[in-house]
Amino acid sequence: MRKKARRFNTSGPNNPEKHYTLMRPRLVAKGEEFINEERYFTIWAPRQTGKSTYFKLLAQKLRLSDYKVVLLSVESYQDASLAYFLKRVSQELKRQVNIDIEPQNMAELEGELAGVQEGKLVLIIDEIEGLNPALFGQFLHSIRQLYHSRELHSLKSVIFVGVSNILGIIEDHASPFNIADNLTIPYFTQEETFELLGQHEDETGQIFGTEIKTQISKITANQPGLVNGFADRLVSEFKHKTKLSFDDYLEVEDWYLRKAIDKNLSNILNKARRYRKFVEQLLYTDSPVPFRINRTEIKELHTNGLLKEDQKGNVAFWVPLYKKVLYDAFYPETNGESDHFFNQIADFFSLVKDTKIDFDYLISNYKDYVKRRSFKAFREKDDTTGEYKSMKEAALKYSFETYMALFLQHIEAKSYTEAGSGLGSSDLLINYQGREYVVETKIYRYPLQAQQGLKQLAYYCNSLNVSEGIYLIFTSNALKVKGISEGSQEIEGVRIRIYMVPYDEKKDF
Repeated sequence: MRKKARRFNTSGPNNPEKHYTLMRPRLVAKGEEFINEERYFTIWAPRQTGKSTYFKLLAQKLRLSDYKVVLLSVESYQDASLAYFLKRVSQELKRQVNIDIEPQNMAELEGELAGVQEGKLVLIIDEIEGLNPALFGQFLHSIRQLYHSRELHSLKSVIFVGVSNILGIIEDHASPFNIADNLTIPYFTQEETFELLGQHEDETGQIFGTEIKTQISKITANQPGLVNGFADRLVSEFKHKTKLSFDDYLEVEDWYLRKAIDKNLSNILNKARRYRKFVEQLLYTDSPVPFRINRTEIKELHTNGLLKEDQKGNVAFWVPLYKKVLYDAFYPETNGESDHFFNQIADFFSLVKDTKIDFDYLISNYKDYVKRRSFKAFREKDDTTGEYKSMKEAALKYSFETYMALFLQHIEAKSYTEAGSGLGSSDLLINYQGREYVVETKIYRYPLQAQQGLKQLAYYCNSLNVSEGIYLIFTSNALKVKGISEGSQEIEGVRIRIYMVPYDEKKDF
């Protein structure tokens, strides 16, 4: 009789007996190495990267080597008094490792810990940035003193765990915590994501299939919390299916974008709204932005898991799902503007010829709409100040995508937006009557950028085994377009149809 299967964990640290779990032995061994060397170090990573699961696995391994390990979270200690903090530290030392102390101030805490002589003690403080800043400074001073005398007492290692990189706060010439003593908890690799999903397949017989595993890996960037979240939703919603389909996957992605009430996604949105203009610059333009951690918006959005540094040293979106969520959240209300899109067309199916979408006619109609209406309806204004909240680049892309969405809905075509982790562009995959198309929009900046976009589109079409790509370029009357023109080109075996949509900087914006 097959034992009851475990489940995907979507909240808190994993229990390997109940949850599908990656043991990550190399990473645990690295932590063991730090502790055996009696180093005091930090662990930091954005939320939902598996920090809590990691240090619990590390603690289990250390206990097998006769370490006494105490875990304490100070997440909600922003307003904690000194008396309360000392009481909680004392309670956890007593409860977890039977060490009895009763300090009345921070100096006494230092002294009583220095007096513990038996065994090897490790203290892990989670959510360290949640500690009252005034207490944090005092506590760090005591930890520093204990570090310098660690050969004389049992406290061999202290680990601070947090979601932001606290090295800049705590590093000084006398601090035991320095840039060399930080253990980063990386996202899963694709192989690890496949391994985790494979645990479910082995224990239940329900199959994800390589296509779905690959897509979960891509859309989540292998972020542990999201991998578990996607997988849990799939197996919960389609528990009676032996093999999950790609349509099942798309249904779950749509749920995340439109319906899910998710704490992590809400946090990302709230942070992004604080820096909306900057985030829109990343969403709607492909101009590189150098990654500089001391730039306030980059630091905050990086430590919350939205942005990362790419291989060229520039800012990139970290998780494609977050990029899609932001794109959707910033989408403006169009106040019935869609009624004007097709007012000169009697039947949507006049835009289809021989079961193929007639993009020449479709985009010609869109150009006529732009001449009549411009893009103003797709720009959001602040009700209080009257200033535009969104960039003009957003209005260009929103306008066309709203137009396409309405058309595809009426002819009952399937579509799927593929948001890469880079900047500026998203590809729309369309499936109609068994034929697939890839549509990419871009705002013209300079010739090389337009040509690079062509090659990227051809590469992406080939990766999907799609023979035709649609490349729509918005061109400002303030720039002379060079190096590219409307028409059809074959690039790397892919037929790419190029369309230019001109706009007037003054009239339209």
